[in-house]
Amino acid sequence: MDRCETILKLLLEAVQANEANTDVKNDSDEVPVGVSNRHIHLSQKDLNILFGENYQMTKMKDLSQPGQYACKETLTVCGPKGAIEKVRILGPIRSKTQVEVLAGDCFKLGAVPHPRLSGDLCNTPGITLIGPKGSVQIEEGLIVAQRHIHMTPEDAKNFGVSDGQIVSIKFDDLRGGIYSNVVIRANDASKLECHIDTEEANAMNIACGSKVKIIT
Repeated sequence: MDRCETILKLLLEAVQANEANTDVKNDSDEVPVGVSNRHIHLSQKDLNILFGENYQMTKMKDLSQPGQYACKETLTVCGPKGAIEKVRILGPIRSKTQVEVLAGDCFKLGAVPHPRLSGDLCNTPGITLIGPKGSVQIEEGLIVAQRHIHMTPEDAKNFGVSDGQIVSIKFDDLRGGIYSNVVIRANDASKLECHIDTEEANAMNIACGSKVKIIT
């Protein structure tokens, strides 16, 4: 009888383990969401002009993506028609200054919105940045961030997608729906997360930590 009980126990554990693995696979198409507000990435040259030579930005908190962080410092973004104050700077230093705003911000600034991936700044509008020690007028670099998903190459393999691929995402909620034109950004320096801005998140009642599903 003891032997039978042992065998039954082992079989039960095997079934439970299989069910657990099945549950993980069923959830594998879900991606956590990070919601981004307007922010600025600065080059060293522009940082020196805006805050003074040898100025060191003050880290306020780490962000979800490895090595990225929010700084205590903010700037005023000024366009032809208006300005937006206290726009947060994110670190670390970039090779080129980049200003990411919401589509609605462009109407206030008087700029034409250009949905782009981070770093794709060619033929984007310029803008003026005002800091405590000076101002900078960049010739290009104002963008509205295109929806994208950060992931590792291993994540991409598991999801059956590839770097640069365009997919759609679905959010199941009373105000949910589908967003298309979402770019896969797969590299070893990334952590799995879908990035949308606050306007996109509010439209579907999405919050940081919500889960979306990839639709290929």
